[in-house]
Amino acid sequence: MATVHLQGNAVNTSGDLPAKGASAPDFKLTNGELKDKTLSDFAGKKKVLNIFPSVDTPTCALSVKQFNNHAAQHSDVVMLQISADLPFAQGRFCGDNGLENVETLSMMRDRSFAQDYGTLLVDGPLAGLSARAVVVLDENNSVLHSQLVNEIADEPDYEAALASLG
Repeated sequence: MATVHLQGNAVNTSGDLPAKGASAPDFKLTNGELKDKTLSDFAGKKKVLNIFPSVDTPTCALSVKQFNNHAAQHSDVVMLQISADLPFAQGRFCGDNGLENVETLSMMRDRSFAQDYGTLLVDGPLAGLSARAVVVLDENNSVLHSQLVNEIADEPDYEAALASLG
């Protein structure tokens, strides 16, 4: 269990992020067409998993926009934006903001992803959602970088995540 903060108040997660060098846990998340996606759907590509509570908060929205901008410079990388938002809300957000370089995935069917990646908030006002984190995977799903953001309202370290791509 890790501790992060929401506006300075401590909240706990379900566990710890996968460590650098570890094999990433598989997942089943829902895309905008309501189809299940797993790690194997992104085989052979490097992956940036931007994990956050909801696109309807300012910092989460900004992080999706930032990764969308970076995706244009990293065509060999898939930028996965993962939250508990419904795929419809994720799609509306991306459409309203002209974001075409990222792929949104939803935990709407269950929270196994957040549990397995150690980001599920288990207490506090956002319990049941995910803490803010970034996990970068290589083509073989080995963890290159992981960051659990200490203050949920803060942005992740984009530069460290992108630098880990090589």
